[in-house]
Amino acid sequence: MNGIIKKLTDKGFGFIGVEGKEKDVFFHMKSLVGIQFDELREGDKVSFEIEDGQKGPAAVDVKLLEEGAANDNGSADVDLAA
Repeated sequence: MNGIIKKLTDKGFGFIGVEGKEKDVFFHMKSLVGIQFDELREGDKVSFEIEDGQKGPAAVDVKLLEEGAANDNGSADVDLAA
């Protein structure tokens, strides 16, 4: 299944929006494959599987497919100290 990172928290989890689904899917940083949590940005396209978690459906095996538009123009990664 594919989706877009909708929200990231500073506590190591976030939510993935899925086209055609009303609710976003929860994911935890332990569910990431091949990428670190701090490398993700809202708007990134990801693939994932869904499993039943303690509090409902949760994304697992989350893999980055494509960086979102905010990463393409560098606005999310500007180093003001340079």
